[in-house]
Amino acid sequence: MSEFRIISDVNRRVKNCDLCFAFFEGNVIVKTKNSPCIPSLEDVQKLKINYEKEIFLGEIGDNACFALELFEEIKLDENFEFMSLRKILSLMEEEIFLAAGRASEILNWDRKHRFCGRCGAKTNDKEDEIAKVCNKCGNIIYPVISPAIIVGIINKDKILLAHNSNFQDGMYALISGFVDAGENLESTVRREVFEEVGIRVKNIRYYNSSAWPFPDSLMLGFFAEYEAGDIKVDGIEITDAGWFSKDELPNIPGKGTIARRIIDEFIDSVK
Repeated sequence: MSEFRIISDVNRRVKNCDLCFAFFEGNVIVKTKNSPCIPSLEDVQKLKINYEKEIFLGEIGDNACFALELFEEIKLDENFEFMSLRKILSLMEEEIFLAAGRASEILNWDRKHRFCGRCGAKTNDKEDEIAKVCNKCGNIIYPVISPAIIVGIINKDKILLAHNSNFQDGMYALISGFVDAGENLESTVRREVFEEVGIRVKNIRYYNSSAWPFPDSLMLGFFAEYEAGDIKVDGIEITDAGWFSKDELPNIPGKGTIARRIIDEFIDSVK
């Protein structure tokens, strides 16, 4: 499948054949006949949906992608279903998930900023970019992005994995956390690691990044080396953590996630 390309063109007009990411309460209408796929606008409009506007997201190959949000839930026939973003990640191509994630983030932002946070007046869509503008006080509001780090901590031939209290039983992943105000990324790595598992790390190096639309995170991936300390979890957010070799990994995040890419990179690096 072609790469999903973000294109900033708020004046792009939708066509019936364009891909339509139609959301209701965080779930997307997916065409499920034969194999799951994103329907066209024409397909979705035949379902007699009620919505305010379409928002242009970008393109996948020659297909333009638009987002819209339904005012109310509708009954779907046997050829469609409402599908969560996580299910899309597991069943469909990565480019579809990226477009769906962008749609989710923009619709969530759009819904939360219908009124100005400075003066309380109603906002309007800016005419030349994806932003809200308050005509009363001049405030301009852009889509919110929440930066967070995720780090693979290496100790010789082992990687540190932790179980978060929000995970399903048996699931382990990497240490992660949000960047605080006034904090650089390396400091965030050191702080989050020490807060969550009580150890210190060194030789922090950037690896990769990934948008994570739950609801609006930008995950910045790192590797770091163990320096000192014994693992000590807080028992509240992190309930268990340990060092794992590539041959004894527990249940880990699935393909398509940055956590999995970091873990796979570790596996490939160990001889």
